[in-house]
Amino acid sequence: MLPFVIIAVLLAFASSKPCDDEGSTTKLLLSLNKNLVRSLENQEGLPNPSVHLALRLSNHHNQAKETENLNRLKNNLHNDIQSSLTHSQAVTGLMALYSLALKSSCYDLNTITFLVNDQDETLLTHLKRQMEQEKDHIAFSHRPLTNYYQYSLGVLALCVSGIRVSHHVSHKLIKATENENFKHGETESVDTYAMAGMALQCVKDSGSYAHSATELDTSLIKIKQKLLASRRSDGHIGNEFSTGLAVQAILAMGSEIGECAASMQAMRKAARDNAYDNPMAISQTLPALQGKSYLSVKTQDCRNEDDTLVVESVNPVVVLPSETKVNMKVNVVTASGAAALYSVDVPKGSSLLEALELLERRDVGFTFQKESSLWGPFLSAVNGEQARQSDRRYWHLSSDGTALTEGVGDFKIDAAQNITIKNTSY
Repeated sequence: MLPFVIIAVLLAFASSKPCDDEGSTTKLLLSLNKNLVRSLENQEGLPNPSVHLALRLSNHHNQAKETENLNRLKNNLHNDIQSSLTHSQAVTGLMALYSLALKSSCYDLNTITFLVNDQDETLLTHLKRQMEQEKDHIAFSHRPLTNYYQYSLGVLALCVSGIRVSHHVSHKLIKATENENFKHGETESVDTYAMAGMALQCVKDSGSYAHSATELDTSLIKIKQKLLASRRSDGHIGNEFSTGLAVQAILAMGSEIGECAASMQAMRKAARDNAYDNPMAISQTLPALQGKSYLSVKTQDCRNEDDTLVVESVNPVVVLPSETKVNMKVNVVTASGAAALYSVDVPKGSSLLEALELLERRDVGFTFQKESSLWGPFLSAVNGEQARQSDRRYWHLSSDGTALTEGVGDFKIDAAQNITIKNTSY
């Protein structure tokens, strides 16, 4: 048992002043905002609720574009979630993000319904049921149906929408924090700690967790310590693409200015270096740079909003294939441990996806399949072997022994390197 003084200091640490956003430039934020609006025109597949959420949390708006995207969410994404529910597929995270996106536009969530087993029920009713199923699965198999990131998103979405989160559902997230279950493979997941922090902070603010306030506070303290301990020397928390959510969580939980100033600066530098060209990355970074978090949705009122964001048309940049070729070796490791090695020369600057497509066309026995996600395409099958979420497996990508922080569509082959694609459990 820690001495009372230490506990008091830690509790004060968890509830001190929020981070500031000082030093960031209006020009940079406007540039990110405009890039996010432009991504609405170029998006492939379903509309991304995370992008809509970031646009709505922004200080600057293009109301016409946001309204148009809201309608796409209510139609296209709604139909996709309906299909998943009809086929009894777990879509906790997507449904939670969908509800947060709609609420950020002050849309009446009680008017959004889904039909399952001939019964028409509201979005939040279905989300609450999904969370009960997730909670029951944890009790049975010690892990959610999906994962703790999606579980945290579900808790957050219900709480932000004013729905009382079941004590049993919140308690599972608190125990997972205590047991350090937020891992992706053998690595602790900064993204999951961040989302759990925002979810539990919302529960604390709502006053709905009456079981043990100390237990909840202890979890929040631990989450903040984990996030701060993951901060690198350059200021990023985890990596460039997890820093946005991490700073959002620190903002939500409260922190001294000095505890996130370095991370704010790191994000601004990465933005200026064009590291955030993926819309999903911008959508998680922009709210943090503007001093906001997903908890800000709770107080969104949508009245007297700015409508001055003008997005200039930009001529598409045509990138010609480089005449310089670089060698890429690809080592595929199956679930059984069997390995197959391939080699291909690709134009310098090719995306990993383009390089794999070139390798497949060479007809040397390498094949792959991809699926879409909010972050872009990801590998679902390689050489006929699947790595499915339902089996708790995924294709882990690394370059010269270092895990990739970008997806196959974003990572560029700029020099000769060894790519490993390994069927990995989590």
